[in-house]
Amino acid sequence: MKLRTFLTSAVAAAAALAFTAPAAIAQTAYKSEYRMSLVLGPAFPWGKGGELWANKVRERTNGRINIKLYPGVSLIQGDQTREFSALRQGVIDMAVGSTINWSPQVKQLNLFSLPFLFPDYAAVDAVTQGDVGKSIFATLDKAGAMPLAWGENGYREISNSKKAIKTPEDLKGLKIRVVGSPLFLDTFTALGANPTQMSWADAQPAFASGAVDGQENPLSIFTAAKLHSVAQKHITLWGYVNDPLIFVVNKEIWNSWTPADREIVKQAAIDAGKEEIALARKGVVEADKPLLKDIAALGVTVTQLSPAERAAFVKATRPVYDKWKGQIGADLVTSAEKAIAARKQ
Repeated sequence: MKLRTFLTSAVAAAAALAFTAPAAIAQTAYKSEYRMSLVLGPAFPWGKGGELWANKVRERTNGRINIKLYPGVSLIQGDQTREFSALRQGVIDMAVGSTINWSPQVKQLNLFSLPFLFPDYAAVDAVTQGDVGKSIFATLDKAGAMPLAWGENGYREISNSKKAIKTPEDLKGLKIRVVGSPLFLDTFTALGANPTQMSWADAQPAFASGAVDGQENPLSIFTAAKLHSVAQKHITLWGYVNDPLIFVVNKEIWNSWTPADREIVKQAAIDAGKEEIALARKGVVEADKPLLKDIAALGVTVTQLSPAERAAFVKATRPVYDKWKGQIGADLVTSAEKAIAARKQ
């Protein structure tokens, strides 16, 4: 009798465990904190986008998903080009990453670094928000990350400590800091410059010491990083490259969340991305371009190229464009060119 009672109790306990275990597993699958990698902190539009995303997710999930920001790509010792690999491997849970930094691992992302592909913001939007953008998201998905939304670092303008740059000849011999992308090395080599790859953390001391003459980055970074204080006294608006950002989540982390929470995280990324893009473009899309006035007020010479002057840079870098079109994928680049040609302005 005692044995029967014991067996009955054991079966009942096992049944109870069978019903409760999935719920317990689902609950423990959520981390107490998720790690978001960023190159720049919230003082910059890029980092602010990550902060907006994290805050929206925390609020909309009632604290089920808490995200901590790790700016300066500190989770990978500051090596920007390792970020996508680390994300895929699970070292990083989430990121707002640059198409430039991830291009060594995902060749299609070099599309955005083709010199002078994007003549204006309408061209950028036509590509990222259209079929080409969807195709790139599908590529990232296959590569092991879940892309959710687009953001933007902005048009990369060139600055230096020596002189105003108006022609390709003005770049001859200048030591220019570039990110770790072969396409950037090709572009600046074609212009006669001496491109030097280094992390952003190493770059600013190099400008201050004069070891490096110049750099290329969006105007929002120029002002937030106070580059005028590290000898960057000349800036040229040439709009040669736009650097979209992508809000992504590690695949395993994504699959560990409930469908409802995935939808919340995705919508939060889309909303944060729209706000971040507006921040990145603030001061440069308005007719009076207040950001340029702010930069000039710092004692920086601002040079705006005429269409003819810009055309000289386009011509000088065309062999690089043609070489990389094949490496990126001619069909993808052609689709982007068609979307840009058909854009609404």
